[in-house]
Amino acid sequence: MEIILIQDVANLGYKNDIVKVKDGYGRNYLIPNKMAIIANESNRKQLAENLKQQAHKLAKLLADAQATAEKLAATTITLAAKANEDGKIFGTITTAQIAEALAAQGFEIDKRVITVEPVKELGEVIAYAKLHREVKAEIKLNVVAE
Repeated sequence: MEIILIQDVANLGYKNDIVKVKDGYGRNYLIPNKMAIIANESNRKQLAENLKQQAHKLAKLLADAQATAEKLAATTITLAAKANEDGKIFGTITTAQIAEALAAQGFEIDKRVITVEPVKELGEVIAYAKLHREVKAEIKLNVVAE
């Protein structure tokens, strides 16, 4: 079954993509949850028209995401965490903490687009933010003792 995605679906595709899925997944999950519509001829024509109208908006979003990624690459975020004498952190650094630190520096990035490996020690860590389907920004974190 071919469907047109109405919104981004993890591990499947992005909004306005035409993807092929199993019939049950499309009929029982994606379509009832308003994540997709059936890719029939009229829906394909409507999608083509919408994409043509949104082409310049998408180019601007891509340019903004690339500019934000360049700014993020040039900055280092410092986060404080409770740690023992050996440098082991009690708990971990979360994406919400990273998003708050970024907001304090003027970056409005949602915590859901940030990914980071579990942070268990003090030091330098790299986190990633998926700003656009084609742009993945690198965030340098410096974890220090509180």
